[in-house]
Amino acid sequence: MPEIGAPRHRGRGLDALLLAPAVLAVLVLFIIPFAYGLLLSLEPHGVLAKGGPLANYAAFFGNPRERASIWNTLRLALPVTLIDLAIALPLAYRLRRPIPGQRVITALLVIPMTLGTVLIAEGMIEFFSPAGWFNKIALALHLTATPLQLVHNYTGVFISLLISDFPAVFLVLLGFASGIDPNLERAARMLGAGWWARLTRVTLPLLAPGIAAAAALSFVATFSVFPSAVLVGQPAGETRVIALAAWQAAYERYDYSQASAIAIVMAAIELIFVAGVLVLRSQAYRGPTLGGRA
Repeated sequence: MPEIGAPRHRGRGLDALLLAPAVLAVLVLFIIPFAYGLLLSLEPHGVLAKGGPLANYAAFFGNPRERASIWNTLRLALPVTLIDLAIALPLAYRLRRPIPGQRVITALLVIPMTLGTVLIAEGMIEFFSPAGWFNKIALALHLTATPLQLVHNYTGVFISLLISDFPAVFLVLLGFASGIDPNLERAARMLGAGWWARLTRVTLPLLAPGIAAAAALSFVATFSVFPSAVLVGQPAGETRVIALAAWQAAYERYDYSQASAIAIVMAAIELIFVAGVLVLRSQAYRGPTLGGRA
């Protein structure tokens, strides 16, 4: 009957209309630039032009210094992601319900998000440099005989990423933890489940989507690190990350084709990590279970 089906068709048209701006934004801001970068990476310039469309990728992976940039980035991104999750998860779970001073604590935890990478780096140089307050206090308390080198190396970038990345991880986990119905844990307790059973069979499965989202967000943000690697790292050595390799190809050698190839390699690694996280999430998230039953 037309009068019954018409509202359904109108509803579908309205849904399509509401989705159109988002689809257009994704197409213009992400899909088209990605496709352009991919095509550009397959058009090598100069001496690489004779090597075929994959010459840029072969040159990147065939150069030990360029190849090392992947490892330099991974050894920053992976531990920072894991440590931020390990710290943020219990905090978010504890702060999911009102406690005295909750707003103040939450505000303090997310302040680094408002500072920006450059300001954090400047603060670290002021505080953690050999002549900074940290070393002055450590020397005064005889905790060390010589100033510690905590900036302009791997340690400096590592600390910077921990500080700047933590708020986003914490807020994502807090949002998911706040959405857990406390009655589920109470029901599990009434059924005789101990704290470990409640944690592993109720709480963590419900938090699995949030953990996966926070891990993916953290890894993508830290794997694309660039300013910290230059400001508080050693860009010519152990913190020559893959984003810096792409920047040098584009703005020092003016080889945008090779820079695009490096950027595609970055994107591929990030997508592989995100896909792996989503697979683990689908395996972990089975809803609250007790005694192996849903």
